Amino acid sequence: MADDTSSPSPQDRPAAAAPAGAEQAGRGPAPVQAAVPAVGLDDVRRARKTLSGVSRTTALEGSRYLSGLVGAPVRFKCENLQRTGSFKLRGAYVRIAGLSPAEREAGVVAASAGNHAQGVALAASLLDVRSTVFMPVGAPLPKVAATREYGAEVRLHGQVVDETLAAAQEYARETGAVFIHPFDHPDVIAGQGTVGLEILEQCPEVGTIVLGIGGGGLIAGVAVAVKALRPDVRIVGVQAEGAAAYPPSLAAGRPVAVERVATMADGIKVGRPGDVPFRLVADLVDEVRTVSEDELSSALLLCMERAKLVVEPAGASPVAALLSRPDSFEGPVVAVLSGGNVDPLVLQSTLRHGMAAAGRYLSLRLRLTDRPGALAHLLGVLSTMDANVLDVLHVRTDPRLGLSEAEVELHLETKGPGHCEELRGALEEAGYTVTS
Repeated sequence: MADDTSSPSPQDRPAAAAPAGAEQAGRGPAPVQAAVPAVGLDDVRRARKTLSGVSRTTALEGSRYLSGLVGAPVRFKCENLQRTGSFKLRGAYVRIAGLSPAEREAGVVAASAGNHAQGVALAASLLDVRSTVFMPVGAPLPKVAATREYGAEVRLHGQVVDETLAAAQEYARETGAVFIHPFDHPDVIAGQGTVGLEILEQCPEVGTIVLGIGGGGLIAGVAVAVKALRPDVRIVGVQAEGAAAYPPSLAAGRPVAVERVATMADGIKVGRPGDVPFRLVADLVDEVRTVSEDELSSALLLCMERAKLVVEPAGASPVAALLSRPDSFEGPVVAVLSGGNVDPLVLQSTLRHGMAAAGRYLSLRLRLTDRPGALAHLLGVLSTMDANVLDVLHVRTDPRLGLSEAEVELHLETKGPGHCEELRGALEEAGYTVTS
């Protein structure tokens, strides 16, 4: 299950910067932090005017299954159906539109493994600005192709995003191109905040908004807009357990980098909160939760099966939180599906993982007598139990096996946990020894 330890409430969190003259343990006076640029409702409203005719007002779709689970209406804000497949176009366009003529002439540069890359590429093309996007060498081919098709020059560099980011920043220093940060800039946050304005118009009675968090740009922008107009609305952020930098950062009162990030949710795989969104999150967001990889997989599967929506793991993180603790949300609930750019190979493996986590996929090994018709008899038993056989591996030569034994590894699609137990029982009753 997800981590039940929530972040401190806004009023309980320590201040972000130590006061002047404060002493650090054994290290003398604490440094005074630079002022963090503010973002307000007027900025979000201006961003919305800038985005008029550019970004889509994405649909708000109801989820009957989750509504029943939560006990209150649950709706999906479908940013996976936004242009470029994610909310990133909003912030990228507002940021580039705000550049001076000289800055536009110099071009823009960005670093990203996917969504931000595509958002910057399309935004720059729409504004007739030259764009260069650095992507990791191992970036999924569909995302690389889409970024090129949106008009950017793509440069593959580095094995991890940190190396790619360093290359993009070096390029900016050498050429004078403006670096477009994916989340740590007021214009980007204001652009993302237009999602919040749309939610309030589409669901005026909303009680809770749930969003995934990476660097914090989306949730910060939405919180700015929503809390200014409806301070009673609860804002809940969701991070993957393997990339959860916000809980320790909120506890410390400043952005803290986690040493290692590991999650299938690339869109929220960020090791340190941005300085600008962090202060807004600390002041305005009510709670940050974490979800496991199993919960992310199950959420992605639910989006496809029940809502008929293709959503990437990061975009499914709010759904994972709802599945984990459905009785802890005040409705009506709006879950922001932030993106749908998922590599087909990742989607395939994630769906199989999600089926396993939901008890819909069973792998087992068993031994049988190595004689003609033995495998056919085994498959006949499974057929009577209405199990769908996905893969069969039949091994006859292994030093662990007796002279008259064979081992079979089966991958089955089932109807759920109860069906899995029925299958095991039927196989054992038929005389088979199930070893795993």
